[in-house]
Amino acid sequence: MKTLRNRIAGGLALSLLAGSALAQDKAQGPVVTIYSTLNPGQGVPRDALAQARYSGGWSNISNIVQGFATVRQYVTLDLKNGLNDVRVTDVAALIEPTTVSFQSLTAPNTTRVLEQNFQFDLIGREKLLEKYVDREIKVGSPAGDSVSFTSGTLLSTAGGIVLRDKGGQIQIVGNATSFELPTLPQGLLTRPTLLWQVETQQPGTHTARITYETEGMTWWADYNALFAPGKDNNSGTLDLSAWVSIVNQSGASYPEATLKLIAGRVNRIQPQQNAYGGRRELSAMADRADGFEQKAFFEYHLYTLGRATTLPDNSTKQIELFPAVLKIPCEKTLVYDGLAMEIGDWGGPMTDQGFGSQGRTTVDVYLRFQNSKASGLGIPMPAGRVRVSQVDAGKNGQPADAIAEFIGEDVLKHTPKDESVLLKLGAAFDVVGERKQVDFKVDSNRRTMEETIEISVRNHKDIKTNVIVRERLYRWANWEISGATEKYEKTDSRTIQFPLTLEPGKEGKVRYTVKYSW
Repeated sequence: MKTLRNRIAGGLALSLLAGSALAQDKAQGPVVTIYSTLNPGQGVPRDALAQARYSGGWSNISNIVQGFATVRQYVTLDLKNGLNDVRVTDVAALIEPTTVSFQSLTAPNTTRVLEQNFQFDLIGREKLLEKYVDREIKVGSPAGDSVSFTSGTLLSTAGGIVLRDKGGQIQIVGNATSFELPTLPQGLLTRPTLLWQVETQQPGTHTARITYETEGMTWWADYNALFAPGKDNNSGTLDLSAWVSIVNQSGASYPEATLKLIAGRVNRIQPQQNAYGGRRELSAMADRADGFEQKAFFEYHLYTLGRATTLPDNSTKQIELFPAVLKIPCEKTLVYDGLAMEIGDWGGPMTDQGFGSQGRTTVDVYLRFQNSKASGLGIPMPAGRVRVSQVDAGKNGQPADAIAEFIGEDVLKHTPKDESVLLKLGAAFDVVGERKQVDFKVDSNRRTMEETIEISVRNHKDIKTNVIVRERLYRWANWEISGATEKYEKTDSRTIQFPLTLEPGKEGKVRYTVKYSW
């Protein structure tokens, strides 16, 4: 008896918990979780999107809006005992039908789905006209300030309206602006529609949950940074803020939705011929009652907005990703990379003397900061574009105006907490470099090759400047440095760096010999 009472009590507790969860589930609006496959900083081209929307090319929209979403919606249904035909509209036009699921939350154990269908034969110019092929219509074209109508049997809509008049003559109307058509044919819908055949043993009002995946939704992060230079010209601070841009071109609106964003690389199986393009990057951030709350989710990061938001169809919405973080310590770094080339697999030692012997003169400018709590951050930062500005300080430390001038931008990759962020902003104006080959020889018998490189960096500023000279040992993997005039640091198996400090108006030189063997 005691065991039986325990089972009854345990079952009652589970029932109460399930009922509580069900009530909570019923109370909320739609839940939308968005994934992005955009390259960081890519965004969505508005012109291409507008053209695709105008032409009704839904598959083109999927290609342009590189992303997808999982949607959970709730509907109230009156079901009779036995079989019911259930029709639900206001779902996404770009729905993936194989991901659709229907569940009665009122009677999940006595209600089941026997069949489900997705119908998407919506009214549009092309779709509508296709229904009138081999039927007589009237087509209107501009004629001065009026419209001239032509009657005939519609033969084709490809590349223009092709009609055959009563005399049998063929006419092509390329600038049709209006049409007179018979009554609307059967089978056309004004909105995408899901249909189910549902069987239930519990008649009455049911709350049902519909879950599906849809194309045509994406998001990305944009960061705005304000740089304040320090006194030594090689350091400063950043004020950093971030926004999320959310694009909804799915064909449905989601009022008062719970919004979630996933950051990480989620693998999806792709069909051999995929009209929707590849899946790649995802992103998101912050901790406020009405902002985004972030947490680890599997091997990704999940960000949930702390308030409901409306995601209208055919819209772009921006939401603050996290509040501005002020005075993040950063350092400005000038790098002279004379080759600035990726090291390739040459299939053997690169013995061509002229290959890479001459370098460029540009010195690149970088800003570096730490994504750490000590810097005021210490949060998972999603990939996105970082736009950096600086206020014109004017003379004697007084601002010339209140306008922050743009000084460069770069793409931030997904950056975990406690990692370093390096932003390339542009090229230095007053610092130039020169790289040249001064000696080269190959000994085929000994299977060796020696090359001597000389680098000059000139500082035309009136202040002391630090420059890193980066050299890529691109000719072969086995190498040894000899005769270097400055100390160097090996940063990886094929790259070394020489740190230089240049006095105002002075030139610094580095000369080294590298010996390759194979």
